[in-house]
Amino acid sequence: MGAPIFESDLLPDFALQSAPDARPSQFVSMPAAQRTLKVVAIGGGTGLSTLLRGLKRFVANPAASLPPPHRQDNPQLACTIRDLAAVVTVTDDGGSSGRLREDFNMLPPGDVRNCMVALSEDEHLLARLFQHRFDQGQLQGHSFGNLFVAALTNITGDFAQAVQMSSQILATRGHIFPATNKNVTLAARMDNGALVHGETNITASPHRIVELMLVPPNVDPLPETLEAIANADLITLGPGSLYTSLITNLLVRSIPEALAASRGTRVFICNLMTQANESIGLTASQHIIKILEHANGVKTPLLDYALINTAPISPALLERYALEGQAPIEPDLDAIRILGIEPITGNFVHEGNVLRHDYDRVTETVLELALSHPRA
Repeated sequence: MGAPIFESDLLPDFALQSAPDARPSQFVSMPAAQRTLKVVAIGGGTGLSTLLRGLKRFVANPAASLPPPHRQDNPQLACTIRDLAAVVTVTDDGGSSGRLREDFNMLPPGDVRNCMVALSEDEHLLARLFQHRFDQGQLQGHSFGNLFVAALTNITGDFAQAVQMSSQILATRGHIFPATNKNVTLAARMDNGALVHGETNITASPHRIVELMLVPPNVDPLPETLEAIANADLITLGPGSLYTSLITNLLVRSIPEALAASRGTRVFICNLMTQANESIGLTASQHIIKILEHANGVKTPLLDYALINTAPISPALLERYALEGQAPIEPDLDAIRILGIEPITGNFVHEGNVLRHDYDRVTETVLELALSHPRA
């Protein structure tokens, strides 16, 4: 992999004045070998679980059976993370999760289950069991992991406790915290003025989201979430659906304030492509603006860096995504700097049947960033 380009390396000193948190004078570099990191990853959906698969390979665990990261170009990154936590959105109301919400009045386990499997010590038998989805009978559509978390929630009376117990069984290499332990749903004001309730209905709407809200609005995070953010050396937001995976977490009371107060390095990982309903036509800087607009009025900067793919994508995949109106997100770097955020560009894409972030490259980049440019 070619080294990612830190935009500050390309700019004269005066250009950095528009990004106060990115100024080199505010960083105190330390040798990477002398530091280990506490990391918090915030998000939901496939984006978060994909990132966690990369991060877990750097978690210090002498008893671990996982092989070291296969990329050997930076051996200083081995066992870089001493504590890893994921903060996961809990507003899904479709599929198996939606049915369990309706039947048991519980939080949706789907995104949390995917994160548990991603962080599991051994993604083979137990992880496959948690991901197994029944294809017939009354259980059709349910995954075993969702049913398992639902059973533990019913036994303990506490979704967060059920998640922690499930994580112990899977021997996860990190902590998983639901964004809130309250049974919340989403509502959205659309660009035609309509108020749409429920994540499934919101994402199915042909109209653009103008404002996203939680119902009920004033819910608190777990104390452990705020503690993890306060103590983190590195905090990532994304990748994931702009509104239904990322912004949902910031609607939880005190999380934006905790991000603003954190002394950790805060990195927004931008999606590769725009997404129908949520971000069609939005540039990278406009993604960030939407996030800041939903940060509970917090004016203090929430982010220090934005990691953005600038590598080309194959014409065949571009054509397939274009059928859904999706296109690569425009990396409008100058507009990002004006927001006080330093862009980091590079090749962060992995092409398969669908586009995904290359979690090895993304993980190495954000860890190198936190080690070499810690905030004072």
